[in-house]
Amino acid sequence: MGVFEAIGSDTHEEVLYGHDSVSGLRTIIAIHSTALGPALGGTRFFPYESEETALRDALRLAKGMSYKSAAAGLDLGGGKAVIIGDPQTIKTERLLRAYGRIIDSLGGRYITAEDVGATTADMITISKETQWVTGLPDAYGGSGDPSPATARGVLGAMRGVAERLWGSDDLSDRTIAVQGVGKVGSSLVERLTKAGAKTVVCDVNEAALQAVSSEYGSIIVGIDEIFDVECDIFAPCAMGGAINDHTVERLRCAAVTGAANNQLETPDQGDRLASRGILYAPDFIVNAGGIINIADEMHGYDWRRAATAVDQIRENLRKVFDKADQQSIHPYVAAIEVAKERIAGIGSINLRRRGHRP
Repeated sequence: MGVFEAIGSDTHEEVLYGHDSVSGLRTIIAIHSTALGPALGGTRFFPYESEETALRDALRLAKGMSYKSAAAGLDLGGGKAVIIGDPQTIKTERLLRAYGRIIDSLGGRYITAEDVGATTADMITISKETQWVTGLPDAYGGSGDPSPATARGVLGAMRGVAERLWGSDDLSDRTIAVQGVGKVGSSLVERLTKAGAKTVVCDVNEAALQAVSSEYGSIIVGIDEIFDVECDIFAPCAMGGAINDHTVERLRCAAVTGAANNQLETPDQGDRLASRGILYAPDFIVNAGGIINIADEMHGYDWRRAATAVDQIRENLRKVFDKADQQSIHPYVAAIEVAKERIAGIGSINLRRRGHRP
């Protein structure tokens, strides 16, 4: 399948393929929109089964980043990069620096950050070849790991969901099923525990499971069993597509509110959640804490300012729910409309020159 066929009716501006024969680097950088500003999005280092799968993931994630930045009120566009391969076996300094040079060739149209398979240490290496990197450690003038900020935003969104459903944002004695306890998921479990909630967790990483179980008293279930857990909120915090034809009818929750990107395998799943009376908090509204946090680096990072912006996620979600109610549409559709309206309305002003830091 060719790139243009994969893009279809979407409006991606650019797709760049990069390769370094010495290190074995194979990367795809997708830029969906720079209408609001440079395209910011992480680098996903993953052993994709095929180039076509990698391309589809990059395109889908880049589009999601456009909506996420726009709905969060950021003057940033959306982009995403993928590196094809197992980071445990092929990641080298040469590969990361070659990748940095490819990013640099875009002249600031794309700004990277960490994602699955990439770390803050990797961002340091990449920054040796390009200035267009965020998510650097504090010692390098950055904001460090964005996972805690993402978890902070998800918790705020859950409080907003609780208030919407039950008239109070108190999460004590609520049961939350957390699918995936990596960096974001484990931080979320910690925060939920402090809020008095009970957590049920699953993950492919047994060590991570045992860690949250031991420290926070989380109940461990199998990776497939998590969909059958009776809970108040189901929180997808792993890879995308958790809500699909095989799982949507199994959920036993009042709401879906999590940190994963692209939680709905198809938009139809949003309809099916609504038909079952399950409130869906759109993923790119809920999980925007990470990008809000790293975006603050562009102004000289201040964690208090960043935290204040992350806490705005709850209000952003309320506006989406209100729009959905007023127009009798699903929250996912309402969230996309909010993002598109801002891209069209503010993007047309062209306040800043593309390719330059805000």
